[in-house]
Amino acid sequence: MAKPVANQLTGRLIDVIRHRPSRLFILLAGFFVANAIVAELIGVKIFALEDTLGLSPWDFNLFGESGALQFSAGVLLWPFVFVITDLLNEYYGERGVRFLSYLTVGLILYVFAMIYAAISLNPADWWVSQSVANGVPDSQAAFAVTFGQGMFIIVGSVTAFLLAQLTDVFIFQRIKRRTGEKWLWLRATGSTLVSQVVDSFVVLYLAFKLGPEIVGGLIEPWPWSRLLAVATVQYVFKFAMAIIMTPAIYLAHDWIDRYLGPDVAADMKATARSAE
Repeated sequence: MAKPVANQLTGRLIDVIRHRPSRLFILLAGFFVANAIVAELIGVKIFALEDTLGLSPWDFNLFGESGALQFSAGVLLWPFVFVITDLLNEYYGERGVRFLSYLTVGLILYVFAMIYAAISLNPADWWVSQSVANGVPDSQAAFAVTFGQGMFIIVGSVTAFLLAQLTDVFIFQRIKRRTGEKWLWLRATGSTLVSQVVDSFVVLYLAFKLGPEIVGGLIEPWPWSRLLAVATVQYVFKFAMAIIMTPAIYLAHDWIDRYLGPDVAADMKATARSAE
């Protein structure tokens, strides 16, 4: 009896893989989760945009703060996050985005738990000094500094990510229910511009304002002027990228509609729009 049951389960799995809406969800979900985790890992690096592009420093002045355009390396993934989030909103609705958002937060926390466990392992003596010739005198210290982000940065990051995603899907679906299939650019870009206000400000507030104030004395809390200046610069960058990536949204929608077939695509969009 066991063999027929096993064959039946295998057959169902194959059917799921062959089922194009399911396969599309797996593809989008994989990129969604991967982007979020990679952004967390590379986000500790701050780069100078003008130097990277070979331009003279802008030296902006906002809220009494001045400086060059400097961003977390995590913004490299932002264009992909923008497109994937829109596609998930469009074809799988609030339930799909909420499910993936909660799952991603759980996986990010799991990743950092494993990283902290790895940091706590006693390193081999030869490994600590293996990169001295390359300018890294202590590989253990470099590993800990690179991957061991402060706890409030992690909390701020995952909180901002979750709030931004839930805000994005809420705004997206409300716009879509009012406009139907018209004005794709409005629901895609509009929801993003609102949600990224949350993302840009919440993560900095929790990580560099509230967190240090709670800890007390270990890290100097950012003044409001710096927090608002940095958050505004990052938001303007995301705003510009959302506008630039709008044509990619149309191209991705066109490809998916052809991949799924017009009837299946239309049914999925209608279900995503009507589902609570």
